[in-house]
Amino acid sequence: MFTVCICTGFFIACGTSRPAKTPGYTPLIYLLKSTPISFDRSTLNEIPNNPFPSLSVPTYITKVEDTYFIVDCYNNQVIYHDNLNDPLYLWQVMTNDISMGHTIASDGEVYLIDDTENNRILIMEKGKNVNGQTIFVPTQEFCGIGNRPHFILYDDYTDTFYAWSSQSGEMYLFRHAKGDTRVYLTDIRSIPSLAGIYVRSFTILDDRIYFVSGNSSIIEADLYSFEIKKEYPVLPEMAGMIQLTQIEDYYYITISTDITGNQDYATMLRTKSLEDLSDGKYEDVYQNFIGGGTPYYITHIDDKWYLTEHRIPGHSIWSFQVEDNAILNVTSIY
Repeated sequence: MFTVCICTGFFIACGTSRPAKTPGYTPLIYLLKSTPISFDRSTLNEIPNNPFPSLSVPTYITKVEDTYFIVDCYNNQVIYHDNLNDPLYLWQVMTNDISMGHTIASDGEVYLIDDTENNRILIMEKGKNVNGQTIFVPTQEFCGIGNRPHFILYDDYTDTFYAWSSQSGEMYLFRHAKGDTRVYLTDIRSIPSLAGIYVRSFTILDDRIYFVSGNSSIIEADLYSFEIKKEYPVLPEMAGMIQLTQIEDYYYITISTDITGNQDYATMLRTKSLEDLSDGKYEDVYQNFIGGGTPYYITHIDDKWYLTEHRIPGHSIWSFQVEDNAILNVTSIY
């Protein structure tokens, strides 16, 4: 399995002054514009329900406006629904035209999905069918995007979608003008030392971007220049990191494998200082869940945190809360 992180809404002081919020985009300078997709909207007059009885390696859950989305990676689909109480067979299929997708991001106007094994970014838009039901229509795409694009998020402060190519060390930046859904590739940035290294995600915190690299370290870079500012070594047993998330006073890190690729080391850790990781100064918090699986991405929805997980049948998505750094109300959702 392969896997950023998401922007948590928590910021840390980096000792620098962040540039002003990026103004709205005008498509005058760009590297590439999206390719339109021809799609028969009438095929969605009857919205297909999720055909699978269970999730197969779900990697991401998020909520946009009043709708929840789950990226069901090994079932090659994204599904959506208006609540988390109904059984999975009542969820609707947003798209099954992807191969091993990992994440979805939206600014409320467009929805970008990383079609990982096809090296493609799929763009969808919200609409209504003849019955007045909400549908999601594939309208655009970018092909030839890096090597296995694996994590995508929208950052409101820079008004930009960031899509990470998991095995080439490249970040693809996408933008569109407000009120105009045509999407443009505006820049490609890179971390040369991560080329050829499997990196599952990234995290944006204020003016910094963090990469939990498969290179046995966490890299902190400037978000605007991608200049590396710091590098935090980690121990071999946590080298196969998936995601870094800041929750209250701690950095939470999900782990898939050790440096040899052994999934027996899959766990979730937290630490107050990234500098402490190389000395083994961290707390294993996976015991708050069942344990024994592979925790993946963490997202923040309303007043709860959500964790996707695989290798444990019947426990694919968890919700939990954190109050005064205590992990509370851990609940298996699906």
